[in-house]
Amino acid sequence: MNEKLPVAVIGVGHLGSLHAKMISENPNAELIGVYDSDNARAAQIAQTYHCKTFSSVEETLANAKAVCIATPTTRHFEIAEKAIESGVHVFLEKPITTTADEARTLVKHSAAKNVKIQVGHIERFNPALLALERFHISPMFVESHRLAQFNPRGTDVTVVLDLMIHDIDIILSLVKSPVKSIHANGVAVVSDTLDIANARIEFENGCVANVTASRISQKKMRKMRLFQRDSYISVDFSDGVAEVFRLIDENDESAANTLLLGAITQGKVHRKIVYEQPEIKEVNALQYELGLFVDAVRLNKQPTVTALDGLRALEVAQQIIESINQNKAW
Repeated sequence: MNEKLPVAVIGVGHLGSLHAKMISENPNAELIGVYDSDNARAAQIAQTYHCKTFSSVEETLANAKAVCIATPTTRHFEIAEKAIESGVHVFLEKPITTTADEARTLVKHSAAKNVKIQVGHIERFNPALLALERFHISPMFVESHRLAQFNPRGTDVTVVLDLMIHDIDIILSLVKSPVKSIHANGVAVVSDTLDIANARIEFENGCVANVTASRISQKKMRKMRLFQRDSYISVDFSDGVAEVFRLIDENDESAANTLLLGAITQGKVHRKIVYEQPEIKEVNALQYELGLFVDAVRLNKQPTVTALDGLRALEVAQQIIESINQNKAW
């Protein structure tokens, strides 16, 4: 497929307007139009990016070969189902749907209709995480903190689905082991849904993840620490920095550009402790993930973050919410 992919954006609020901008700048895509229940907002975005304003979801799907759905989560399932029935490929913002049952339906129906779904877990494409691609990642303990200042936008879902799900998706992609058990606690502080939550996720391979998310913090933080045999890895998603501390054999020349921190001379094998900051590439994460979606459709490839990935993250998120509801004292 050499021609540009006709793409429309459904839902052009703050995030959807960014989708429209990135699609309009993609050389392999054509932004053919936008739809939003707010007609004035849709007209404004259409004028900005020189495309059409559609009058309904149905009209949008009749004209596009792919859509970006950036509506509130409560409308994801309804619109994505219509897109699948129309044979239109879908980029669906996270979380994939409101419930795991809805997500399972999308996974099943998209496979039957041969429609691609990519879920917008944007932190998978954070430059700090991408910088670790050349390293073997097999964590046995994970500590993550995702803290944000309060913003009324997004409080239609719990902090688990709003913020924590980013880290859940990343952890599931790195650990690659079934979840064994989950213990969690949380509190609704300023909204009607959970505003702060902590979960301990235990995996069948023995890995443990301690995950915290808050949207009522004074300072922002998006950090993850990974501990594994011979390595400690720190990822700062806010600053786009990754740090790697690891042990290597004394005669290993593969880490010539690392900083030597010390040596372990006891035992039969002498080892060095080295530190490095992997090179960070300048990447716009949203632009990158939307580009991969466009390429997946044009070249008939599997999306980087599939509907099944979105389902797995949502299943864990729902288990966390259920655990909190069982333990809640508020």
